[in-house]
Amino acid sequence: MQIASDYRRFGGSCQPRYTQAHEPLALAIAMVSAPLPAAMAAAGSALAQQLRKLALLGLALVFCLGLAACDGSQSKKAPSISPEDMAMIEKQAEGFLNARNRLPELAALVNERNWVFTANLIHGPMQEVGREMSYINQRLLPADRPEAEKRAAALKTALAQLDEATKLQDADKLRKGYIQVASGFGLYAQVLPAQVQEDLKQV
Repeated sequence: MQIASDYRRFGGSCQPRYTQAHEPLALAIAMVSAPLPAAMAAAGSALAQQLRKLALLGLALVFCLGLAACDGSQSKKAPSISPEDMAMIEKQAEGFLNARNRLPELAALVNERNWVFTANLIHGPMQEVGREMSYINQRLLPADRPEAEKRAAALKTALAQLDEATKLQDADKLRKGYIQVASGFGLYAQVLPAQVQEDLKQV
């Protein structure tokens, strides 16, 4: 671009004069500095308002969902055993605990190697233990049943092995069998509900 300038020789001011080569530049400057059309400005404002409304709606939705989740978790009650099932458990637990209370007597028979009376005690007062544990397990909470069934099976196996030792008249197996039986009674008693243990004075 060329800028031609005339100078007045005698003390005149310096006044720049633009040629036709500067017209495109001036036009571009004018276009950039010109204000946006009113329609475009209105559209931009409306879009901003819509975005704000959407953002507020999203926040409100998240807040409502959070309140619903909190309310649901607080109102959800922990599972519990019904009064009818608790009464049945207590009835069966009473028989189970009565059999457990015969353990000192069983220990004396084992120490004496009294094969006959040991077998009679297993098939007499302790015979119903398996059935009693089965009734109890059916009425426990679902989360507690697997462990209860596992302990009940261990106790029944120990009683069977003790009975087998009396038939074989094997003193060593008899002693080991008694230890397993005593341990099985103690472990299974721990799965009884706290209310049953309290009612039967086991705590």
